[in-house]
Amino acid sequence: MTHPDPSLWKDNDSGLTLTSRKEQHLDVVLAGKAGATVTTGLEAVLFEHVALPEVSWHEVDLSTRFLGCRIDAPVMIGSMTGGPRRAGAINRTLAQVCQQLRLPLAVGSQRVVIEGGEAAGLDGSLRRLAPDIPILANFGAAQLNRGFGRDEAMRAVEAIGASALILHLNPLQEAVQPEGDRDWRGLAAKIGALARDLPVPVVVKEVGAGLSGPVVARLAAEGVGVFDVAGSGGTDWAKVEAARAPDPAAARVAACFAGWGIPTAEAIRGARQAAPDATIIGSGGIVDGLDAARAIRLGADVVSLAGAVLASAIDGPEALLGQLDIVLRQLRTACFCTGSADLSALRQARLRQPA
Repeated sequence: MTHPDPSLWKDNDSGLTLTSRKEQHLDVVLAGKAGATVTTGLEAVLFEHVALPEVSWHEVDLSTRFLGCRIDAPVMIGSMTGGPRRAGAINRTLAQVCQQLRLPLAVGSQRVVIEGGEAAGLDGSLRRLAPDIPILANFGAAQLNRGFGRDEAMRAVEAIGASALILHLNPLQEAVQPEGDRDWRGLAAKIGALARDLPVPVVVKEVGAGLSGPVVARLAAEGVGVFDVAGSGGTDWAKVEAARAPDPAAARVAACFAGWGIPTAEAIRGARQAAPDATIIGSGGIVDGLDAARAIRLGADVVSLAGAVLASAIDGPEALLGQLDIVLRQLRTACFCTGSADLSALRQARLRQPA
């Protein structure tokens, strides 16, 4: 049996290579080559319709608290990837719209910025555009095994005046991309040390294959208090990497894992059971307000949309505002038609069958 040259699977990224990779990721997603091959499982959550709701649609209270801040709805714009060529404009649009609607914003990976690359809008200008909302910084947890630590985490947080730091977990993506980081030994302890040491909360997030209950429990024991489950059913990163693979063999390895992961509905349930007191962000294939209502009913405190709003974010503030207005109206209508005057009531809304 022959073995591939190990150098082909060595992470030897320069800043330019990493930037190019982020651009490729964006192109693949926008081309429609990364669509879900499995469902989120949220479609099985069936609310019992209340024909006599006894609430006013206009007075349904969607507001909640998140990371110590009052937000107008439990909807976050999640981390989006992309190189500096387009990311700067996207980040400005996201900040402006989230500030206007008073919704949280999570930025894409700041690794390029931390390593000395172009900021792409991930600097003080972001906070000036969005002074009153939670903003979440972000880099990959695997970087903790490549020299990143408290100093780099603080650089990410301080660069954008962040309210929290996301450490994203993407083992499948790293395993199937030629440039991937494959040494994940000892990361739980390093994540825990950072969570206990930073002055802002650490959020652990998957990128589309889901957090399991045991992983959430392990990290909660390490001091992590916020989890973004990012289940399967949304953007499929195995398909993204298959589309940009450098050779047919690498493409076949990646494509084999299309649909891999824990569906979003299952991941939300498991995370809530594993960490009853944690803040749970439901994400992964959430595209509308009814999905958001279902995720909240299962145990999510807020939901996050990323791929579903990417095209609108590229089109500009007006397009993104229009799409999010529809999402919020859908969520309000789901509350109204279940007789839920607020999110606490929605979490107790009757279901037609066990979810």
